[in-house]
Formats: sequence, C-alpha cells, structure tokens
Amino acid sequence: MEERKGIITMKGQPLTLVGKGLKVGEPAPDFEVLANDLSPVKLSSFRGKICIISSVPSLDTSVCDTMTRRFNQEAVNLGDDMVVLTISMDLPFAQKRWCGAADVKNVQTLSDHRGASFGNAFGVLIKELRLLARAVFVVDKEGVVRYVQMVNELTNEPDYEAVLQAVKDITG
Repeated sequence: MEERKGIITMKGQPLTLVGKGLKVGEPAPDFEVLANDLSPVKLSSFRGKICIISSVPSLDTSVCDTMTRRFNQEAVNLGDDMVVLTISMDLPFAQKRWCGAADVKNVQTLSDHRGASFGNAFGVLIKELRLLARAVFVVDKEGVVRYVQMVNELTNEPDYEAVLQAVKDITG
C-alpha cells in the first residue's frame, strides 16, 4: 500500500498517510464501513445522490465534534438529493451514543474501524495512529470526486465555506 508523508501534521509533527491520494475528476473508490446498527454500508449505495464525506479522527474530540455539528446544521439546507457522511474509526456504538448526546440527525455517522476500507481507499488512514485524517470530499451523483480538502493540521477545522461552494458549483 502506498504511503505519503508531508501532507498532514498533528501539533506540528508530520504523519504518514496510507493509500493513494484522490484527485478531482477521478471515480470515487467504493468502500465498506459500518452503520451505527452494525449493518454494512458502501459508498455505491449512495449513487444518485451528492455525497459530502467528512473524515474525522474521533467524534469524541473537540474539533471533530464541532465539525460534525456544523455539517449537521448545514445539511438541513442541502436538499433531498444530498447526503452528509461522517466517517471515523470510532466504534459504531460510540458514534450512536455521540449522535444521541449531540442531537445530530442530519449526518450519517459511519465506522471504518473494522477494515479501514474507507481510510485506505481515500488515502486518509494515518499510519502512526490508525485513525483517519481530517478531510472533506464531495462526490457527485455519478460517483466522481468533485472536491477534495485535506486539512494540513489535524487539530484545525476545515474550510466549511469552500466545501459548501463546491456543492453549489455541482448543483448549479
């Protein structure tokens, strides 16, 4: 598996990403993760919808919490032909508990803990931590990557406005 260095840091310390980095215009690779009820979920099951995929290290950290709550608020205005997915290595049970406590109902949380299928496919698996890097991807209705934002420093939030603009660019 390909390894990439120098793309992200945590508190200034460089980390290694496993997997090929995605580029705009490429088909989004399929992956299989777990829903909060332990059922398998594949990216391909969302074909026909625009997907905002938010990759976070752990919902139980302040930045991931803030990021997921923000996308939960934004999802209300996105329409029925879009879905917001937040993927982490957290166990499905922890994700379900967090969503209940945070009253998050507009974002679907998914767990990559079992096989790191998403992390490897999208190139966001952090080798040193076996967590996912903070990143946001927008995949169009045909399954093509239309936007990629890798957050350079793991402790920083993404540029939400740039993500929302990418969605607007797709929807016209």
